[in-house]
Amino acid sequence: MITSVFKKSTPLNYSLVVILILVFFFLYQIQEPSWITAPFLAFQKVSLLCFLLASFFLVNFIVKKNGLSKDNGYSIFFYLLFILFFPTIFNNSNVLYANFFLLLALRRLISLQSLKASKEKIFDASFWILVASLFQFWCILFLILVFISIVFHVSRDYRNWVLPFIALLAVAIIFLLVSLIFHFDAIEFFEKRAVIDLNIDYFKNNYENGALSIYVAVALFFVVSMLTTLSNRPQIVHTSYKKVVACFFIAAFVFILSPNKSNDLLLFSITPLTIMASSHVEYVQQKLNNEIVFYVLICCSLFTYFSQL
Repeated sequence: MITSVFKKSTPLNYSLVVILILVFFFLYQIQEPSWITAPFLAFQKVSLLCFLLASFFLVNFIVKKNGLSKDNGYSIFFYLLFILFFPTIFNNSNVLYANFFLLLALRRLISLQSLKASKEKIFDASFWILVASLFQFWCILFLILVFISIVFHVSRDYRNWVLPFIALLAVAIIFLLVSLIFHFDAIEFFEKRAVIDLNIDYFKNNYENGALSIYVAVALFFVVSMLTTLSNRPQIVHTSYKKVVACFFIAAFVFILSPNKSNDLLLFSITPLTIMASSHVEYVQQKLNNEIVFYVLICCSLFTYFSQL
């Protein structure tokens, strides 16, 4: 049934997913309704919702534009299900903003396979990753993905290797100007954020621990599926899928290294996991197996969501 609904991209699919986003977002927000009477907080909640919705459509654009998925609605549905594992994401502005800029970077890196405007794409991707790192410092590790993409596509031109450093200079200048305008210490800003914390004893309750455990098990399933079937997929998308897998593991390292750890940080891994999950469903092409995958995921995501309210 689920596979039939999302088998084709239709306005109904998008409408259904948007409605579900709104329902789950506001269901979480009304746990603390004080923001409703505070104009600034209300504006902040609306801005978070806008970035969240924009992220959904960016994921859909990346998948469809680069041939990583057929014309279906699996990707946005998977993205929704994975986000429900960690409902506290809905209140974490830094993670949501950083994730949005990382999606802008990933869009440029995946499209690098066309070899059109490669220098602009490398600079743009590096720029957006560095902007994301201002909200969540260890997102700077995603620059590794930039260099991986250069190796895959345009390694012979030495100028491509310099572009990420030019982007770093550009972001540094803009950040320094902003720090001077708003009178805050730029050095202190990074000293507080450029910290490594390998502890994972941050759980507030057993439900957060359970959500992480289930998510890791689901992620391992789709990662193994991708790695074992990659050689059987069309040659034209091999490098794109390799970048997606690399993106997932970089996101895992961002989670492991970051201070003030929380499940929210796993948002950075949800986009590559969404792409791998959509690809798995399309590759298997057995309706019963796909239905089982969807229903198990739906049950897991709803359980983890409502248990953390």
